Amino acid sequence: MSDSVSEAVLKALFVALEAGAPSGVRALRNATLPGRIPAGGLLILRDGDPGEPEPTLSPLAYHYQHRAELEFLVSGEEGGPRDDAFDALKLAVAVAVSADRTLGGLCDWIEAQAPAPQDVSPEGGQPIKAAIVPIILHYSTPDPLL
Repeated sequence: MSDSVSEAVLKALFVALEAGAPSGVRALRNATLPGRIPAGGLLILRDGDPGEPEPTLSPLAYHYQHRAELEFLVSGEEGGPRDDAFDALKLAVAVAVSADRTLGGLCDWIEAQAPAPQDVSPEGGQPIKAAIVPIILHYSTPDPLL
């Protein structure tokens, strides 16, 4: 059996993000936060919430504005190199999202929202610059489970 519409859209988004990630950046999907952040940084795509669909009749269709979340994580001492690596991640995601806003026709439109970066200082570890970037996926399906 093939994937549901939502799974196909999320897989295509992950492939686009993984392909567009800068060299040395690790991309994961729905993974537990690892003990160490790779030197280049880390992207974790979370499936998020499809929300309540907007149904239409004749033909019956359910229109979603699915909110997936992309976690950005870059470790290192505060300042220049860490900020530059974070910015490189942000730019790479912008390019990956804008390169094909329909993910090969699987969805109507995708758009990323601006991150709100935070500095995190784990006990005994290097400081981390992190953010959650919502990615809104607009797609339709004939059934909420398809």
